[in-house]
Amino acid sequence: MRILVVEDELHLSEALSHILKKNNYTVDVANDGETGLDALSGIYDVIVLDIMLPKTDGITVLKTLRSEGFDTPVILLTAKNEISDKVLGLDSGADDYLAKPFNTEELLARI
Repeated sequence: MRILVVEDELHLSEALSHILKKNNYTVDVANDGETGLDALSGIYDVIVLDIMLPKTDGITVLKTLRSEGFDTPVILLTAKNEISDKVLGLDSGADDYLAKPFNTEELLARI
């Protein structure tokens, strides 16, 4: 399974990449929304997407993804944990929403 992680916190993106690779996933990382959008030309089975990203925020990335016909499952992984944030993310096309800090086992189960 190939996963795209779009996360601007370098330590977290490196940790996520390590954890996912350790669990036999192929992982690509983008550290801002613009690079994440550019990476969408690749074929991914899941996208793990932060909301608060430089250049292009995660909600815009998600809406662009959906408007261009991509149906790749998206898990929003973000520090934004208010109900209104979750509703916005899910209404924008996310398939799942996980607030930081998160449990690694839970993220793997959701993937």
